[in-house]
Amino acid sequence: MDGVAAWLASTPVAQAMRDSPWLYPIVETVHIAGFCILVGAVAMFDLRVLGWGRALPVSVLARHLLPWSLGSVALVVPAGLLMFSTQPLAFLHNPVFLLKLMLIVAAGFNALLFHVGVFRSVVDWNTGRRAPAVARWQAALSIALWFAVIGCGRMLAYV
Repeated sequence: MDGVAAWLASTPVAQAMRDSPWLYPIVETVHIAGFCILVGAVAMFDLRVLGWGRALPVSVLARHLLPWSLGSVALVVPAGLLMFSTQPLAFLHNPVFLLKLMLIVAAGFNALLFHVGVFRSVVDWNTGRRAPAVARWQAALSIALWFAVIGCGRMLAYV
């Protein structure tokens, strides 16, 4: 893995990211903006599942917010990879970065389980009704995981 990381750090893109006084901050801003969209959409949906805004149909909110979440990934992932390319060895040996990646995987897995599991019964609790306990638990877990990802991302500058 260290060999691939060293190769990545030597690419022209990584060199440009390190040499330009503007490129890294611009890419980081895109990464943060994408994360704001992603976590904002996820949090709005999760808060609805937790019981806020029961007049809003869960299925309608999902159809509206899911494209925003997925679209934001088109900003977050490439920008994150570009930032990673500047010092991949340091990131790969940073426990906070590794924790951030594990939390992202856990949040994604939680979302997948939600959509293939309890969300299939959304017609039973779509509007005006309390979501099943497992749905509420997964929504709370989702919010906690994404806020932990944000915390790890912030801590990377200090660890």
